[in-house]
Amino acid sequence: MKQEFCRRIQINPIIAAVNAPAKLERAIASPAEVIFLLGGSIFNLEEMVSRVTAADKEIYLHLDLLEGLARDAAAMRYIGERVRPHGVITTKSSLVKIAKTLDLFVIERIFILDSLSLETAIKSIHANRPDAVEILPGIIPKVIRRVSRETRATIIAGGLISDKEDVIECLKAGASAVSSSDEATWCL
Repeated sequence: MKQEFCRRIQINPIIAAVNAPAKLERAIASPAEVIFLLGGSIFNLEEMVSRVTAADKEIYLHLDLLEGLARDAAAMRYIGERVRPHGVITTKSSLVKIAKTLDLFVIERIFILDSLSLETAIKSIHANRPDAVEILPGIIPKVIRRVSRETRATIIAGGLISDKEDVIECLKAGASAVSSSDEATWCL
C-alpha cells in the first residue's frame, strides 16, 4: 500500500483535496493521482470511493470530517471492509492506532501552531508510526524540513497551498507531496 501511494505521488505530487462533493468530478478529471476526501457521509461514501477507484486514482477519507459514523474501531472496520478506500486520514492518535491494527493505510494530519505543537507532533509520529504525515499549514518549509529529517516519514504539505511557488518550496523542503483544495493547483 505504501509503495503504491509513494509511486503515485512521485508521478504527480499534487493531491486533490476535495472539500465538497460537487468538486469530486473535477478532481477525478484532473491530473492528480491521489484524492483526499474531506467530507462525505455514510450515505455517499461507497459511491464516491467507487467513482474514484473506477478512474484508476487513489482515495483517502478524512475520518474526522465524515458524517454518520462514530470515531471508533467499528466504524474504522466498516470503512475498511465496506467502503474500501485506499486509506484514511485523521488528526486523532487513537484512530491512527486503530487503523494500523486493521492494516489500513493511515495518514496522520498534524497542525503546527507553535513550537510546543511541533515537539508534540514529532513525538506522536514516533509513537504512532503512521504511513504518512500531513503537516498543516503547508507553507512552512522550515518545519517540513525538520519533521522530515527527524522522523523520516513521508510528508504531505497541506493548507494554504495556492500556487506553483508554494508547491515547489514544499517539495524542496522535503515534502513528498502537497494537498490542496484550490482547484487551480490540481493542474500545475
